[in-house]
Amino acid sequence: MIKTVIFDMDGVIVDTEPVHRYAYYKQFSELEIEVSEEMYTSFTGFSTRNTFQTLKGFFPAIKHEVEDLIQRKRSIFNDAFDTKEDLYLLEGVEDLIKDLYASGIQLILASSASKVTIDRVFTRFNLHQYFTDIVSGEDFPQSKPNPAIFLHAASLSIAPKENCIIIEDSTNGVKAAKAAGIFCVGYNSHHSKLQDLSEADIIINHFVELNARKISQLRG
Repeated sequence: MIKTVIFDMDGVIVDTEPVHRYAYYKQFSELEIEVSEEMYTSFTGFSTRNTFQTLKGFFPAIKHEVEDLIQRKRSIFNDAFDTKEDLYLLEGVEDLIKDLYASGIQLILASSASKVTIDRVFTRFNLHQYFTDIVSGEDFPQSKPNPAIFLHAASLSIAPKENCIIIEDSTNGVKAAKAAGIFCVGYNSHHSKLQDLSEADIIINHFVELNARKISQLRG
C-alpha cells in the first residue's frame, strides 16, 4: 500500500515554466548566446546550476562564474514571478493534495527548483501545511535523471521506498524515478513540451484520474 507521494513541482503542481523561460532567454540575450529550442528542452528537470554548467561547456565565451549566473537568473525570475498575476496551480492538483493529506498519506516535494523558488510558490499558494518535507535540487551536485534527489526524498518517507510513488512530468524526472527504483506516475502535462514519459509505470492526462483511494492501492 502506498504511504507516501513524492511530487515534482514545475509542470506538476504549478506551471512556472513560462517565467523560467523568460528569465533564461533574457539572460541568454545578455550573454549573447543562441540556445536552440531542442537544447533548452533538454534542460527540463535540471537545476539552474547544472543548466549553467552545461551551457558553459557548450559556450566557452561565457566567462562568468556559475554562481554569478545563478544569481542573475534568480533575480530576473523573482522580479517576473512577483509581478505575474496569471500564475495558478495546475487544474485538479490542489484537490488531489488535499485529498491525500486528509487521507493520511504523507506528501514530500522533490523539485529541481531552488529553495527560494519553492518557498515563493508554496507561500503564494499556502502549500507548506500539506507537505512534511521539501527537497531542493540545489542540494545535489547532479540533477535528474540522476536519482539522488528521489532517493533522499524516499529516505524521509514514513515507509520503505516500495510504499512510495513519484509524480513527474519530464523525461529526466521519470528516468530519475525509475533509476531510484520507485513507482512513477507520468503526468502528461500540456505545459511540458516534448517530454517522453514512456518509462513511467502509468501515465495520466489529468489529476481527476487520481485520488487517495486509487493511489493507496497502486503497487510500489
